[in-house]
Amino acid sequence: MKQLLLFAFILFTSFNSFAQINPEDSTVQVIGYWDLNEKQTYEVTREKYRVKDADTTRRELVKYEVDITIIDSTATSYTIEWLYRHVSPATDNSFERKLEGITNNRRVVIKTDEMGTIEEVVNWQEIRDEIKETTKVLRKEFKHIPNINLAIAKAEGMFSTKEAIEAMAIKDIQQFYTFHGAKYALGEEVKGQLPIYNNLGGEPFSADVTILLDEINEEDNNFVIWVWQTIDPEQLTEATYAFLKENTPNTGTTIPSKSEFPAMQNETTTAARIHGSGWVLYSRETKEITADGTLAFEERTIEIK
Repeated sequence: MKQLLLFAFILFTSFNSFAQINPEDSTVQVIGYWDLNEKQTYEVTREKYRVKDADTTRRELVKYEVDITIIDSTATSYTIEWLYRHVSPATDNSFERKLEGITNNRRVVIKTDEMGTIEEVVNWQEIRDEIKETTKVLRKEFKHIPNINLAIAKAEGMFSTKEAIEAMAIKDIQQFYTFHGAKYALGEEVKGQLPIYNNLGGEPFSADVTILLDEINEEDNNFVIWVWQTIDPEQLTEATYAFLKENTPNTGTTIPSKSEFPAMQNETTTAARIHGSGWVLYSRETKEITADGTLAFEERTIEIK
């Protein structure tokens, strides 16, 4: 999502270093005004389900808390710790509970620039090694489950490299800092295209993006911003077909011919209420992937406690 911040920043180049909200021209500058050792706790809820012919299936619900602490601050950067705890998947399946819980009591240390735009995950090697140790135990404990190695390998892949962690394993962190680093004008839609990470492999997807500052509350010193993102459907369909064709032969699954393969759509909407200090008060991201009458829905909410 860093490209989104740069995209918006280029369009709004003026900068007001003294206030997030400028009532004179109805603009806001989303910057992190954070102090060393400042800490906030958030509750995160993630829900997934699929809908086929009006029937809802494969519902997943996970809740957890995260402590966000500013552990270093310079004139040009912040170092921020995200500490995950109380990971609570709503499932009776012991393997799924433990697989979801691999991030429990895990710390992710990120670095941002002085405005709060994510630059990197600092402790990615620590995360990778801890995940490997955890999944090694899971392989032994659940070796009796069919295709267990495939399921664990998929989870491990999200934490295998610095690039993978930054692209796939810190979705809630990316959501939190989506709008930081740029200036926005009330009621003015900003449109453009951005490259989006392709988790199927291959070249990044092209996505149409629209950003809107929807609301300014001077009295409460907060504001509401939206972003809508639609991945190019032809690129998405082509990449999905290629991935399935390469990876399904050994599973006994057959896929239709390329001409009969259903078109796919991927749309993501993110909305956030942000305080003038740069702390997010509430953020909700919804993703809808549709193909052949089936909807895969995912929603993640982040709320300050």
